[in-house]
Amino acid sequence: MDTFYLQAILSAEDDAITIINHNKEVLFWNDAAVHTYNIQKSDILNHKITDFFHNEDLMVLNVLETKESVKNTYHRPRHDKHVVINASPVFNKHHQLIGAVSIERDITKIVKLNENLVTTSAELSELRQKVYTSKEESPFSEMKGNSHALQQTIQIAKKAATTDATALVLGESGTGKEICARAIHEASNRKNGPFIPVNCGAIPSALFESELFGYEGGAFTGAEKKGKAGKIEMAEGGTLFLDEVGELPLEMQVKLLRVLQENEIYRIGDSKGKKVNVRFIAATNQNLELLMEQKQFRSDLYYRLNVIQIQIPPLRDRIEDIPKLSRLFLQQFSTQYQTPIPTLEDSALQVLFHYDWPGNIRELRNLIQRIVILSEKAIITEDDIYLYFQHSKPISTNSIQSETGSLPKEKESIEKQLIVETLQQLNGNKSATAKKLGISRVTLYNKLKKYNI
Repeated sequence: MDTFYLQAILSAEDDAITIINHNKEVLFWNDAAVHTYNIQKSDILNHKITDFFHNEDLMVLNVLETKESVKNTYHRPRHDKHVVINASPVFNKHHQLIGAVSIERDITKIVKLNENLVTTSAELSELRQKVYTSKEESPFSEMKGNSHALQQTIQIAKKAATTDATALVLGESGTGKEICARAIHEASNRKNGPFIPVNCGAIPSALFESELFGYEGGAFTGAEKKGKAGKIEMAEGGTLFLDEVGELPLEMQVKLLRVLQENEIYRIGDSKGKKVNVRFIAATNQNLELLMEQKQFRSDLYYRLNVIQIQIPPLRDRIEDIPKLSRLFLQQFSTQYQTPIPTLEDSALQVLFHYDWPGNIRELRNLIQRIVILSEKAIITEDDIYLYFQHSKPISTNSIQSETGSLPKEKESIEKQLIVETLQQLNGNKSATAKKLGISRVTLYNKLKKYNI
């Protein structure tokens, strides 16, 4: 067959065709190859193909080296290209290797469609599961974990949900105080009303009153003509959640106390007042009793808020929940970022068990998110965990010696010893002991009972 006819056949082919010689120089590059890789013939012909691709990205070079053909093999020559390749070595009549040829079918669109289909199917499955289980799950299902400490908290929160009593949620940063408050609201008879969260630590002092109580039209320069409802009014018939309530300025504490006592608010510029039907839930990671001693928090407001006290345990006091939480976050972020779900080795879990978790569940969630985004491994090891901790890192499990080999038991032993020593130092004063240990009196009493002290 005439060379011109052969050239026409190869050029008309929809698949990308590449022919290289034994020096890796490109001898043929058809129009489909130009379209697939956006490299013009004039740029690549008679040049080494390695000038345009990394060695490891080229199947045709592998064929050139191994002298073995490749049939219908999936390949990814570039991060944005997916192809199915057929490639063969080329020999002359003396059976000497003179080059290689590859034929590549671009399946990038098909792969992306399949990825979208997988993602959509996963989302559909998740929605279907929610529909099937929504009638069985309670609002408190969002508080994940089976530890005794967490289950005690949930029991108290469930009782709080059956009333309109004001509740005070205590716990360190990242323990899930807002999740608990939302669960109380959604399990109460106010569930059809609004849940309005207010972060008291994020509002400038000068704006507190207008944010909480609203204002009448023309009450001050820049005020809207029709006036504006405050957060308390917006929560009518529902729940107002005051997060970081320890940051509330003293002058606002007086006005909030009045609302709690009289169920009535006064907008800025209004002297008439308005009755409100709002349930209040407050939360803080601060020691309000210490703030009262320092005259930074009113005792009358504290007792008004502290009708039902709910203590959210820190993660270090419920380390048996870490495997479940880790698996949950791995699944969530793997779905979000469309990556395979990695597995945590037992040694990696041991590191998580021993870490103190100052950031609690939020810190664990962020760690797992970093792992899913940055790691390409199917199995996460102890060394990987150390790699992805950003600040203070846990002690290596290799340096931990325990008679039982059980980190939870070792932790309990240390905790019990610390409580006993602190009680002895303070002559058995439980309030002073709880304060020095940085825990509430309720938590201390629970631990005294747990350790039979």
